[in-house]
Amino acid sequence: MALVALLALALLGKGYWNATRDPVVRTATVAVAHWPAGQPPLSVLLLSDTHVAGPDMPPERLARIVGDLNRLKPDLVLIAGDLVSEKRLATHIYTAAEVVAPLGLLQAPLGVVVAPGNHDHWFEPDALRGVLEKQGLRVLQNEAVKLGPLVVGGVDDDYSGHDDVPKTLAAMDALGPGVQLIVSHSPDIVPDLPRPVAAIFAGHTHCGQIRFPFIGALTYVSRYGGRFACGDISDGGQRLFVGAGLGTSIMPLRYLTPPDVWLVTLGPEAPR
Repeated sequence: MALVALLALALLGKGYWNATRDPVVRTATVAVAHWPAGQPPLSVLLLSDTHVAGPDMPPERLARIVGDLNRLKPDLVLIAGDLVSEKRLATHIYTAAEVVAPLGLLQAPLGVVVAPGNHDHWFEPDALRGVLEKQGLRVLQNEAVKLGPLVVGGVDDDYSGHDDVPKTLAAMDALGPGVQLIVSHSPDIVPDLPRPVAAIFAGHTHCGQIRFPFIGALTYVSRYGGRFACGDISDGGQRLFVGAGLGTSIMPLRYLTPPDVWLVTLGPEAPR
């Protein structure tokens, strides 16, 4: 019995260590048709699911991660929702100002864009948006913005029923020509798109968060199962990046799903 208890403690300890390790920086390149002539490639940093809450993601840890990410020198940062967390095992819940403060340290010439997630809507959505905007971060809820040669649409959270893909696409089209990107907390919006955009950036699935050898993930929190589970995905001609996130949900544990971010370089297609 003592051995079983010791093994259980070791397993929990390993899961917590996995959850609190530094994020893996994953990289990819997207060749964009009709890339603007003379425009150098641009790098887009995706981070998601920061889930600021004790014990695993206090604001101090997120601030340290942000400092490391700034060294990547992205041109644009996209945050795919779930800034906060309501973990059942949370030891501390922070205020909206405490949650957002580390994100205000992000540096990118084209700025930082946030699409809210389900936990943000369950927390204090208006307070979060107010603090984010005060810190200079742009929040898009079925809205769009033009940033240099990029037209960025932000779809509000699908999981909690706040998404409006047609409204977002209309807002993007109204801004005129540009390289169209979408940031959305949930990747489940992909089948709702009537046409592909250059790339979609999402989170929400945590890549399963808890996966075991031979069994796989316990759940992906998606109505499409593992279709949009994790990583660099091509689906029906649509390029999609789904991050594992930085924080955790429900339990501060991770197995076979390290925290990660994506650094994606957008540029012209290679000449034929």
